Formats: sequence, structure tokens, C-alpha cells
Amino acid sequence: MIIRRIEDKEEKAQIAREILENLTDWFEVTESREAYIRESREQPFFAAEQDGHAAGFLCLKETGDATVELAVMGVRKDLHRSGAGRKLFEAAKSYAADAGYEFMQVKTVKMGVYEDYDRTNRFYLSLGFREMEVFPLLWDEANPCQVYIMNLHGKDSPVYGENASQELLRLMGE
Repeated sequence: MIIRRIEDKEEKAQIAREILENLTDWFEVTESREAYIRESREQPFFAAEQDGHAAGFLCLKETGDATVELAVMGVRKDLHRSGAGRKLFEAAKSYAADAGYEFMQVKTVKMGVYEDYDRTNRFYLSLGFREMEVFPLLWDEANPCQVYIMNLHGKDSPVYGENASQELLRLMGE
């Protein structure tokens, strides 16, 4: 499995389309899927390749001076649990930390609502993300939004652990 950062906008869109159209269980709403594809053209983009074919991708989006969001990620269904997602995440995490971001966040459907998303939640938790907050109506009543957060610089950072949430809120101006 090879992970590489993609710069070409057309290649980004092509890979995002190929992968997301393979994952309609998670990306079933056409308008949302098309928005992810369109937005991926402008975002830091990492692709996983296996045997010369796209295996998955991950896009990041800046959400503040100190925070980047894992905006969208997908791995071909037949390659789930192959390590591709973890490798994509590690490349993106390294990029974000090197770019000076302090935190990474990701949004997904709250644990316990849908089994497919429960697997997604467990994956994010296994990467080291921590629960930050649930927004019950951010998307809609049937899809409560769980926000996970991660300190990109680990325990040596002055904003780790219990101080991280307070520092994040300070940085967010709240």
C-alpha cells in the first residue's frame, strides 16, 4: 500500500468520486457526495494506492488557526480493515502537525445510532481521537453529530488532556 499526497485537482476529484461511489452505504446522498468531491479539489488530499489502483483517500480542511478537520475519508469497501485508513490518517496527521496545527477534529454520526457508523466511531477512537461534543441537530434529528478531537502534539504539548478542551474553546473564541 502506497500513500501519496495529491496536488492535481482533477486527479483529486477522480479519486474521490471513484472511492465515494464505492461507499454509498455511508455516502448515499448524491448532493453531499458531490459536495465532498467538489471540495476535495481545494483541500490537502492523501491517496492510498494498491496495485496501481486507488484504494482510498483522505481530505483535510482548516477550521481555525490551530485546528484542521478530517473532512472526508473513504477506503474501498473490499479493503476495509487492511490498514489503508490508518496509513492515510498517519500521513494526514503528520502533515497537519508539520503545518503547525495543534488539533484535529472529525465529525461523524453519534455512536449507537447506526451499526455502520459505530464501526467508524470505533476506528476514530482507535486512532486516538477523544469525544468532544455531540450536536444533536447539526445535520438532522436522525443523524446526531459526534465531534471527536485530537491533540496533534501528544502529551508533551501544553494543551493535552483536560486542558485541551479549555484551550480549544479559548482558541475558538468561546
